[in-house]
Amino acid sequence: MVSIVQVENEDTLKQFVQFPYKLYDKNRYWVPPLKREVYNLLDKNENPFWQHSERELYLAFRDKHLIGRVAGIVDHNYIDFWKENTGYFGFFECEQDPEAARALFSAVQEFQRKKGMDKFIGPMNPSTNEECGFLLEGYFSSPFVMMTYTPEYYHDLAQSSGLVKAKDLNAYYIETKDAPFEYLERLVSIIRRRVQDIKVRTVNMKDFANEVRKIQEVYNDAWSPNWGFVPMTDAEFKHIAKNLKPLIVPELVFIIEINNIPAAVSLTVPNYNEVLKKLSGKLGPIEMLKFLYYKGKIKEVRLMIMGVRKQFQKKGLESLLYLESFRAGQRLGMRGGELSWTLEDNYEVNNGIKKMRGKLYKQWRIYQGTCNQS
Repeated sequence: MVSIVQVENEDTLKQFVQFPYKLYDKNRYWVPPLKREVYNLLDKNENPFWQHSERELYLAFRDKHLIGRVAGIVDHNYIDFWKENTGYFGFFECEQDPEAARALFSAVQEFQRKKGMDKFIGPMNPSTNEECGFLLEGYFSSPFVMMTYTPEYYHDLAQSSGLVKAKDLNAYYIETKDAPFEYLERLVSIIRRRVQDIKVRTVNMKDFANEVRKIQEVYNDAWSPNWGFVPMTDAEFKHIAKNLKPLIVPELVFIIEINNIPAAVSLTVPNYNEVLKKLSGKLGPIEMLKFLYYKGKIKEVRLMIMGVRKQFQKKGLESLLYLESFRAGQRLGMRGGELSWTLEDNYEVNNGIKKMRGKLYKQWRIYQGTCNQS
């Protein structure tokens, strides 16, 4: 018999955080996150996302054996932005046990119903600005930094629990040697002639606070039409920037300014998951030495953010960002990288990546469930 227990104290929170490390213990592709980062992500006092969101965490047991977990989440900023009563589920992990999955999703459904929601989407861990989605294609390689790895059977668990597809997310891979440098250089020369007072530069780490503000301006403007997007608050953006700052390689972060207005940005980071796989979720003195040693051996990157403000779109600024990013990766000795994630139906962006010789190699699925009684 499956029983659901709500997380209400330190002991059950510890079980919630540590469950995936046991579930994926024998999986060679899963990358264990740093446990302290997971705690911080869930901490209502640490993570500013919870300033405008509510959540409940649930554990599933079968005969006192922990077999699954999930979170029910309501993001009031999402509701205000999209004008719809939609909640999230997140942090789902479960053994191959359909009864347990149904019980977990039922707990989420009941939570969302009590909060006045009509439906819920996920997984969001805890939002689209963090990790999200169940892996759909690409099970035989590890995820890049801030991307998820989940078992193939999660789709059966979701569908047998009454959830249906909401949206698929794409990831593309480009080898540095295949990047179309000559094609981009021709495009960029045309753009520079057409667009006056254009400046492309790397991020200034000595003026980091102001740089973060500029990137936030572009981010919240450029992504606003996209499915699932929610503008990040100042506190959220500063929090994420603070966490990313030690990981940033300035040569891989570009800002385009036109008439001194931030017009476009791109953020590429080394694939630190190559290092995290060696740390087993810890970051003590020994693990820190390992991190410092192995981070210099990373040969792949993830392009996490590329966006152009609406008023500057249709000018080809993406070509400038691609060219500078490819050149920087080449100088740093990177063999290639992942561009992720993009929406499956964002045809303009996806076709642009294909022109960069990007190959679709991984996908994730977002599901949705109804809050109506079945």
